Amino acid sequence: MANQWWEIKILAEPNLEDSIFWRLETFGCRGTASEQRDPHCAISAYLPQDGTRSLDLAALSLRLRQDALAIELSPPLMKWNPIDEEDWASSWKQYWHPLDIGDRFLIYPAWLDLPQECDRLLLRLDPGAAFGTGSHASTQLCLESLEMRVNQDSESVIADIGCGSGILSVGALLLGAKQLYAVDVDPLAVRSTLRNGELNNIDSERLVAETGSLDRLIEMDIGPVDGILCNILAETIVELVPQFDAISKPETWGIISGVLMDQAKFMADTLEQHGWVVATLWRRKEWCCFNIRRS
Repeated sequence: MANQWWEIKILAEPNLEDSIFWRLETFGCRGTASEQRDPHCAISAYLPQDGTRSLDLAALSLRLRQDALAIELSPPLMKWNPIDEEDWASSWKQYWHPLDIGDRFLIYPAWLDLPQECDRLLLRLDPGAAFGTGSHASTQLCLESLEMRVNQDSESVIADIGCGSGILSVGALLLGAKQLYAVDVDPLAVRSTLRNGELNNIDSERLVAETGSLDRLIEMDIGPVDGILCNILAETIVELVPQFDAISKPETWGIISGVLMDQAKFMADTLEQHGWVVATLWRRKEWCCFNIRRS
């Protein structure tokens, strides 16, 4: 079937990049990418057409304009057009290139030939229609936090809530985690996570991914885990925090991201009210990442 996707193109001031990514993610966009076109930032995003009309995209454009005017920046220019499945599958990939993250990771598009030499931990990725390529600041902060938490001797059992493309799940397993339980409310994300596990030669028994959220992990009776990963929208995380106890033990740690800096205080208060201590708070651009532990 033709015209299954909306292709969205945005030209904006670089200081608006984070807020635009947040708006696009909230709106349901997938396969987002950006590149610098001095003095502007060019952002591309792709959205399934089902349930989204041109009028909805006009409303999104208005929100982006209001966001910019609120902080006294020039409004971004946004345009959109329908494309078919094949065009979507190839269009966004042209913007995505190998990416060093932290001290150890190299995020590598699965459709490229493997490098002959690499002194980093190679994480091959084909996100498909799922969120998470490693280009977003919140994902980078999570991967860097994982480097500090997980190694070949850790024997960690980890839950990834809102796994998206599976980039954090696969990254944790490559670092040395023993077992990963991943969930996402989007079945496409679950399939993407399992596919990316295969791309990185992860034993299928070590990576279990199912459709659902934290309640699904509780139903699976996975027992207390060593670590919790949660890189989704702040509003959703706040709703999940009271249930973290159901899969936690006194030594459980967590990596929480997808939180804008102006949401940080409310997030910290919520975590502390439910028995978590914010050990460190890392920031990149307008995004932050909480490294937490039990109090």
